Amino acid sequence: MRLALAQIDPTVGDLDGNVARIIAVLAQARQLGVDLVAFPELVISGYPPEDLLLKDHFLRDCRRGLDQVARHVQGLVAVVGVPLGGPDDTVANAAVVLAGGEIRAEYAKIRLPNYAVFDEQRYFDPGRKVLVFHLPEGRVAVNVCEDIWFPAGPCEEACLVGGAELVVNISMSPYHLGKGGERVEMLKQRALESGAFVGYVNGLGGQDELVFDGQSIVVSPAGAVLARGPQFEEALVVVDLDLKDALSAVGIGAAPGLWRIETVDIASETIEGRAEAPAETARGSGDDRGLLPVFTAADSPALLGQTAEVYEALCLGVRDYVRKNRFTDVVVGLSGGIDSALTACIAVDALGAERVHGVTMPSRYSSVGTRSDAEAVAENLGIGFSELPIETIFRAYLDTLAVEFAGREPDSAEENLQARVRGNLLMALSNKLGWLVLTTGNKSEMAVGYATLYGDMAGGFAVIKDVPKTMVYDLALYRNALDPASGPITDSTMTRAPSAELRADQCDQDSLPPYEVLDAIIEAYVVRDESLEEIVAAGSDRAVVERVLGMIDLNEYKRRQAAPGVRITPKAFGKDRRLPITNRYRG
Repeated sequence: MRLALAQIDPTVGDLDGNVARIIAVLAQARQLGVDLVAFPELVISGYPPEDLLLKDHFLRDCRRGLDQVARHVQGLVAVVGVPLGGPDDTVANAAVVLAGGEIRAEYAKIRLPNYAVFDEQRYFDPGRKVLVFHLPEGRVAVNVCEDIWFPAGPCEEACLVGGAELVVNISMSPYHLGKGGERVEMLKQRALESGAFVGYVNGLGGQDELVFDGQSIVVSPAGAVLARGPQFEEALVVVDLDLKDALSAVGIGAAPGLWRIETVDIASETIEGRAEAPAETARGSGDDRGLLPVFTAADSPALLGQTAEVYEALCLGVRDYVRKNRFTDVVVGLSGGIDSALTACIAVDALGAERVHGVTMPSRYSSVGTRSDAEAVAENLGIGFSELPIETIFRAYLDTLAVEFAGREPDSAEENLQARVRGNLLMALSNKLGWLVLTTGNKSEMAVGYATLYGDMAGGFAVIKDVPKTMVYDLALYRNALDPASGPITDSTMTRAPSAELRADQCDQDSLPPYEVLDAIIEAYVVRDESLEEIVAAGSDRAVVERVLGMIDLNEYKRRQAAPGVRITPKAFGKDRRLPITNRYRG
């Protein structure tokens, strides 16, 4: 059997565009002599469609898209993900088997995740059957994402009871650092337990906060990786399998029989001839991404290192957010600091220098060094650069508020005024020129509220909002190392003590613990959900921990008003972590 895994990048709600992309890939697979091609989970609707699934007309349009795809499945078999409305207002997260121009079988996802960024139990009804379809080349089971993640599930049932020799799992598994390795080990284990080949297709792309990294793989019954798709790139993974090498028939009857097994025969005459697709074409969204690069067992790509992996995830998240929301250009406020420099680098690598614009907005507190570094980064990256001094506007604010502020010492109110002037200027450029404002705050700052509402938080997309400050430096060093001579981020930017420069001689560490201390506490409290006592027991200073946890809890209201940004850790602020703003629980 020649199996193909179509690792493509759908767009939520672009049903016409997604259908057109699927049809184009079907034609490519047919030309490559593919027998079975699998597409990602919910590929017709895009993933996750969230409350679009509550609209009956959306489900009907998805079904029409599926019917359109089915008519183009000639000369091969396809497995396609789609939300399907059923009787009694049920909705399935479905994998549909298509052959001979028609729908041959439907499988409803059995295990519906309801943790982290997932809330599928809000939208879908669980399936009750395991599907095995018989092809001339052998017996194939199909399931969806979570169905394969844990032992004693639909995968083993299909193989040990249904005799499947190949399991095709269609997925949209969101990225976080290290997730790819977790998936590979899990799939090796499922293959060993089931005695079958496993073909796992994972989708690609950015969708709001989420990034999907691809890495579709084929695993042998012995747990060896036979072929793998690239990270963060569309691809068609093609591999030839001899299903007689599967071991599942040895254990038939060994599984507990938790679900009914449906078997479907797809005779050779249904798919023979590799017929040309119908003359009918699909209405698309103007997407001209062309043919997918093909990866086989002989040319599986090397895996990226951890820092490179995060950097590519951030680039993909920016690229797709801009593309899918139909922006052309972006603008970054360049302060001369490392956060804005890194954000500008990511934007350029994602979009091209001609689509990125840098703006520096110096105040009375801006040093000569940061002003020159902002300009140097823009010049090194080859982006447009403007200087908009804010002193006159800041003075006007102070004059206007002079009576109300009289008799009070300067404090964060005056500092925040400067940040809000800058936010206003960037948003004015966005409104007038159509540029998307990329905010530059990192996870460390967002965690403890070291950011200004309607100031540096103003914008449309927060590129590094899930990147801890210590990782910002790693990413900056990595990006500089990509340039053979000297990188775009200046040495002085890399070595200068971090400062918001909103008052004289200001330094971040005036208000915060050292970032290596802060980030360790954030990792423990936010990502691992450890208590104050657990963090202190691990060796952290109690007073510091109490202070940091208080800042994290107090600033939930700010994070609710922040722009979305790319998720790269196992738990990001937003979909991952939903806590009440009004909340007196501590610890």
